[in-house]
Parts: sequence; C-alpha cells; structure tokens
Amino acid sequence: MALKGGEAGFSRKSRASSEIPTSSLADIAFLLLIFFMVTTVFRKEKKRDITWPKAEATKKVGEKRKNILHVWLTGQGNVWINDQNVPFDQIAQFVRPIYAENRQLVIEIRADRDVPYHMINTITKQLQAAGAVRVVFGTRLAQRVQGPRR
Repeated sequence: MALKGGEAGFSRKSRASSEIPTSSLADIAFLLLIFFMVTTVFRKEKKRDITWPKAEATKKVGEKRKNILHVWLTGQGNVWINDQNVPFDQIAQFVRPIYAENRQLVIEIRADRDVPYHMINTITKQLQAAGAVRVVFGTRLAQRVQGPRR
C-alpha cells in the first residue's frame, strides 16, 4: 500500500524562508562604499600663476563648486576655461553649451592684475554673447578670509 500525505505521510522538515538574510548586508554595503571611494575621481583645477587684483570690498560667492565656472586670464593674454586654453574669439562658443546645460552657473573671471582692460571687456562681451547672466570678478581674499587669529 502506498503512503500518502496525512497521518502516515512524509512531511518536509524545512520550508523556504520568506525573510531576506541580513547577516551579510553590512559586508555588502561596506564593500560598495569602499568601491565608490576608490573609483571616485575628484577634479582639481590647475591654479594659474596670476597676480590677484585688490578690491576695496569683496563678497564670497555662495554657490556650490559645480555651479561656478572659472575663467582664468593670465598676464600673457591666455584664456583658460575648465583647464582648456580657449582663443578670445571662441569664448562664447565654448561657454554657450555649458551655460545652456546649467542655468544656475556663475562665471568667475580670475584675471591677472596687469591685464589690460580691453581684454577684460572683450571677455565680458563674449560671455554676454553666450547668454551668461551671472558674472563675477575674482580678487585677492587673503586678508578678509583669514582675519585675526585668536
């Protein structure tokens, strides 16, 4: 006679668990954290050798770093945007797509103190042609930022 379920039948000793095992969850999260820390590349701008202009009053730009586009103008007349050397007549074409992608962009002109004004004027006209609205000028902040030590 065949055995069927019920009194004399066989029953399973273990059933599939409906819970997610959490014993290795911390290990997985830790490994992902290490992976992202190791593979992340932090972009640093190359500092240009310029003599900062002085200003009577300064104000710190309160924007996130990703919303600031630095335009460097050296004493030799070279223009650097995002660490790329850009000719004067192509500044508008270079900035226009960047500004179209991020409308909150603040463009900071960091010019050498000895750069002639007509070069600064040319850059501002190029930025205006690119549609840039928020343009600021970088100055020397050493005295204001450091202040007296306690």
